[in-house]
Amino acid sequence: MSSRSDKSVMHSAAWRISLWATLAFTCGTMIVFVFIDRFVANDIQRRSDAWLSGEVEVLGDVAERTPDDALYNRVVGEVAELASREVPNKAPSQDDDNDSVFFLQIGKDGALKLWVGSGDGQAQLEAIRAHTLIIERPSSIRVRGIAIPFRVAAIAMKDGGRVYLGLSERDEQRVLRNLRLRFFLLWLSLVLLGFAIVFFTTRRTLSHVRGINEAASRIGQMDLKTRVPTTQRNDEISQLAVTLNRMLDRIESTVIQLHTITDSLAHDLRSPLTAIRGKLESSIAGTRDDQQLETIVSAIEELDRLTDFLNKSLDVAEAKADALRLTPTSIDLDALLGSMVALYEPSMSERGLRIRFERRGPVRIFGDEGLIHRMIANLFDNELRHLSSGCTVTVYLDQSAGGASLALLDDGAGFDPEVKASLFTERIKGKESTGHGLGLAFVGAVVRAHSGTIAATNAESGGAQINITLPLTSAEELSHQVVMTS
Repeated sequence: MSSRSDKSVMHSAAWRISLWATLAFTCGTMIVFVFIDRFVANDIQRRSDAWLSGEVEVLGDVAERTPDDALYNRVVGEVAELASREVPNKAPSQDDDNDSVFFLQIGKDGALKLWVGSGDGQAQLEAIRAHTLIIERPSSIRVRGIAIPFRVAAIAMKDGGRVYLGLSERDEQRVLRNLRLRFFLLWLSLVLLGFAIVFFTTRRTLSHVRGINEAASRIGQMDLKTRVPTTQRNDEISQLAVTLNRMLDRIESTVIQLHTITDSLAHDLRSPLTAIRGKLESSIAGTRDDQQLETIVSAIEELDRLTDFLNKSLDVAEAKADALRLTPTSIDLDALLGSMVALYEPSMSERGLRIRFERRGPVRIFGDEGLIHRMIANLFDNELRHLSSGCTVTVYLDQSAGGASLALLDDGAGFDPEVKASLFTERIKGKESTGHGLGLAFVGAVVRAHSGTIAATNAESGGAQINITLPLTSAEELSHQVVMTS
């Protein structure tokens, strides 16, 4: 159940809307962070460059003013040491070593004159010589053996020498790394929170739409009185539900009017036909002339055909208007077909026809038993009317996940090619047919009223084949019927 519900959630509109909204929010916040990150990085570098430019000028000025004697290296070195303790962005817990700042002075000949920092300064000197540094404009260099680059500022001395002050970008990278880590955690929290808010809000909103959809799917030929649920909120979904209910009111009123008209029409036509038939039947008892008696019997048969035509015409008209009156119950289609085959077997034997029923056990469908009974009767009547003596009718019944499958196959001449595509349309019949073209039209109407499918083909081995699929009885419908009967 959990995997099925997870799949339904992941295929829901709420999930897709939440994903797209979260994706848009994620991209937007990421773009904002990139700008903030670049701004902070540039600001930190600007502050570091300002510190380097100011300190290198101070150190250059100290080196210019200090006499070139035995105390020169000590004085300038101590000033450089003091400058290294004022490194910007330095971590408070960091040791007081001098591995993040170096001071390097070269003479006119390019030789190392003074070094203050970690190591002997040769690697830093080689890196400086490998780069073209612009005076008073800090640049980044990479020192052999050190992974983190240095930001170096230079100033020219009056004697032709140069003073270089280098600052490791380690502290700058540490600040940016901490900033990025905090932003990532904040960004991830906001993304997850935003997704959850959008998902549950959207799902709650769409749950009303799902309720409307489920209610609307139950409304049809079987239940025109049900209405979709409404809410007290005056939003678009509530207005949609109200509009649908108003439309259903109009549909129900139209169907009621149609039923009233067809009932009145049927009553007005059946009453005189029944009266005429009754008078003809009563006249049979007083008639001794065989020719006159045959004429009366023929007239009664014509009246019966007219009554049957009237009933089928009204049923097909109601079906085309989706107004067939259904009383759905759970039907054992296997048992119903078995009784119908037993009922028609004598008539078919009398016509020289054979009928076989290939059954697979109980197959339960949910529908109107009277209409299903009449549908099967029309199929068998069609076979009786059109098949020649010696033919065989085979009925197959099976069930699958798609529903109950009913197939009717004969070894006759098959359907006429010109009418095969429109067999289930009223008044369509073959050249040699003596009927009104309503039998199969009624069958198609009943199948559609039960949300089934029907198709007619000519089998490869010869003969006609009709395939019908009807929905199976669901567990919910079966339990509902059990409750109603109890």
